[in-house]
Amino acid sequence: MTLDISKYPTLALADTPDELRLLPRDSLSTLCDELRTYLLNSVSKSSGHLASGLGTVELTVALHYVYNTPFDQLIWDVGHQAYPHKILTGRREQLPTIRQKDGLHPFPWREESEYDVLSVGHSSTSISAGLGMAICAEKEGKNRKVVSVIGDGAITAGMAFEAMNHAGDVHQDMLVILNDNEMSISENVGALNNHLARILSGNLYTSIREGGKKVLSGAPPIKELVKRAEEHLKGMVVPGTMFEELGFNYIGPIDGHDVEELVKTLKNMRNLKGPQFLHIMTKKGKGYEPAEKDPIGYHGVPKFDPNHASLPKSSGGKPTFSNVFGDWLCDMASQDEKLLAITPAMREGSGMVRFSKEYPDQYFDVAIAEQHAVTLGTGMAIAGYNPVVAIYSTFLQRGYDQLIHDVAVMDLPVMFAIDRGGLVGADGQTHQGAFDLSFMRCIPNMTIMAPSDENECRQMLYTGHKHQGPSAVRYPRGSGCGAEIQETMTELEIGKGIVRRQGEKIAILNFGTFLPDALTAAENLNATVADMRFVKPLDEELIKELAASHNVLITLEENAIAGGAGAGVIEFMMQEKIIKPVLNLGLPDKFISQGTQAEMHAELGLDAEGIERQIREYVEK
Repeated sequence: MTLDISKYPTLALADTPDELRLLPRDSLSTLCDELRTYLLNSVSKSSGHLASGLGTVELTVALHYVYNTPFDQLIWDVGHQAYPHKILTGRREQLPTIRQKDGLHPFPWREESEYDVLSVGHSSTSISAGLGMAICAEKEGKNRKVVSVIGDGAITAGMAFEAMNHAGDVHQDMLVILNDNEMSISENVGALNNHLARILSGNLYTSIREGGKKVLSGAPPIKELVKRAEEHLKGMVVPGTMFEELGFNYIGPIDGHDVEELVKTLKNMRNLKGPQFLHIMTKKGKGYEPAEKDPIGYHGVPKFDPNHASLPKSSGGKPTFSNVFGDWLCDMASQDEKLLAITPAMREGSGMVRFSKEYPDQYFDVAIAEQHAVTLGTGMAIAGYNPVVAIYSTFLQRGYDQLIHDVAVMDLPVMFAIDRGGLVGADGQTHQGAFDLSFMRCIPNMTIMAPSDENECRQMLYTGHKHQGPSAVRYPRGSGCGAEIQETMTELEIGKGIVRRQGEKIAILNFGTFLPDALTAAENLNATVADMRFVKPLDEELIKELAASHNVLITLEENAIAGGAGAGVIEFMMQEKIIKPVLNLGLPDKFISQGTQAEMHAELGLDAEGIERQIREYVEK
């Protein structure tokens, strides 16, 4: 999309941060207005993340204006908020391709730009990475500055506090900016706080503060008194005592939408020594009223008309697997008052909105704290309750030790409802659920289920809930094949698959939602298709029968081939000395980039046509 200079005269002058830094300071406010309009017009045509980026326009402009990027290192936590950063760092014309196959990456991505310091899709990594860079910047001795931007949601993760605790201890020069859009701006951000921030970030206050600490270091009682007086005063005007306790010089909160004030404060802070913490208040969706009113709804948007006050309604087609889970949760809770559901800040994505409203006393959102979410379930299971941890496949990676050490070792009945198993599409490498079957299969005591359709998903959730040990039901993003969902809930026999089509010579052992594609391919190949259902324990009798009556076995799954369900089939066959050719179909040994799910399945040969082609090639060999 070539820039219309008549609509964006100032933005046209700032294609890169070097050009931006040539602009007079009094033009930055106009630049922000144009940047916000461009972002809205672009994302409404292409789809993508919107509300977060609208909230960080002034911050992005101020950071690139004050800091000498890319020499100075700017680290974004996650990347929903980094669209304005992409626009200002030479990628403006490509923005309409964001999140599409071969287009701009949805998040900061090192291979895409020298301005993207950290490739990042999951939250709460920016302070740790920034501290590592700051330690090395000091060793390098070239006066390189490091800034980590983190949101109020991301700072809830333990990793952020681990990093701050260490940063305060090693006392490296670095700036952490808390982009806080939770609190009301009007209440605590205004002339007084902006004035205070300027004083607190100025040289006089800093030298008095540091000098005072040195002078008083030999006199503990007076030092304590001064510290307490300082905390008392700060407690009245700024909520920064906690960050001060971690060793940071806390400044703020200031208005994150006053670009000139931000520039002044950042210039003051740029040369301060030691770890600095700037707290800014912003509004998600800033400047676009529908997004301001509904920042959750406008977090990730489809294509829409910015002149309409609402987003287009998704056509009420087949329910998604997340919906199936949400409905099951409500139905199950009506029968079992000991059911407790846990989510690490993914209420909407995991389909838990209705449950959170209807059963608020059984619903626990622990914020972005996956390790805690898993071990919280441990405590509940020990207390005799029935915890369900609803978690995305790639977020469970962050709680892996807890899954082993706190759940599986004690053989506790914690059920994991694992959403986004397999390819998720537009979020790309960091969010593809490619590894969960592999990393769970090697854990003793685990029961792992992979439903082929929506009804099987509901029955498996019930089965896992009734099972007296750790269990996981793993399902993909989006809708299934439109299977009829039975109200009645029936426990499945653990470790039993079912033959869905009888053929000859070739047997396809399907794990998960590729079943319709497997059946289509099987029609043309006259192959047998088994819906294996259980990744662990495997249906060993069924594998023996299929191996005995067919010439070749094909395993099919939407998981990495390395260590996945198919690898489990081969391990069992080798143990039983069953010598038969086996072809494993699944995700290759590489990180899968963005694109729609259908595009990626076709590219990887995992749609019906690709499955048939790969089987024919293998059999002919």
